Amino acid sequence: MNWFQALMPKERGFFDLFERHAATLCAGAQSLHKLLEGGPTTPEHCAAVAKHENDADDITREVMLLVRRTFITPFDRADIIDLTTSMDDAIDQMHKTAKVTALFEQRTFQPDMLRLGEVIVKTADLTAQAVPLLRSMKANAARLNSITEQVTRLEEESDQLYDAGIAALYRNVGKTDPMAYIVGAEIYDHLEKVVDRFEDVANRISGVLIEHL
Repeated sequence: MNWFQALMPKERGFFDLFERHAATLCAGAQSLHKLLEGGPTTPEHCAAVAKHENDADDITREVMLLVRRTFITPFDRADIIDLTTSMDDAIDQMHKTAKVTALFEQRTFQPDMLRLGEVIVKTADLTAQAVPLLRSMKANAARLNSITEQVTRLEEESDQLYDAGIAALYRNVGKTDPMAYIVGAEIYDHLEKVVDRFEDVANRISGVLIEHL
C-alpha cells in the first residue's frame, strides 16, 4: 500500500492554503498591534482585524472542502484539519481581543499590552516562516524545530508580560477604578490567549514533523 500511495499524485494545493492562512495571521497581528498603540484610529484597526479573521474563515472552509475531495493528502487528514483549526483559533482570538476593545470603547492601552502585541507579531511571523517549510519537511526539520522552540520561548515571555501587566493594572487602578481593572484584565487575558493559540500551532507543526521523520 505504501508504494501505491507513493505513486499517487498528492494535492499540493493544501500548502498554498496553509501559506495564505499564515499570511492572514500576520496581517491580523499587525492590525492588532496598531490597535494597541491606541488613539483615534483604534476602531479602524478593530475593523481590519475583523476583515482578516473573515479571510481566515474563508481559507479554513477551502481547506476542509479540499480534505473531503482529495484522495491522497500530503499528510494525515486529521493533522491537516488540526493545523488549520489551530491557525484559525489564533486569529479568532485576535478578533475576540479587538471586539472587547470596541465594546468598551478603549482608546488607550497599558504598556505591557503593547508589548504583548509585539510578541503576537513575532509569533505570527515565525508561523509564516514555518508553514512553507512543510512542503519539504525532512529537509527542513532542523529549521522547523528551531522555529517551534522560538514560539515556545515567546509564549513563556507572554506569560511574564501578562503577570507584570496584571500586577501593574491592579496597582494603578485596581482600588480606585474597579471597572477599568476588569476591562484591562480581560484585554490582557485575550492577548495572552492569542500567544497560547500560536503555541498550539507550533505544537501541531511539531507533531506533523515527528510523524514524517
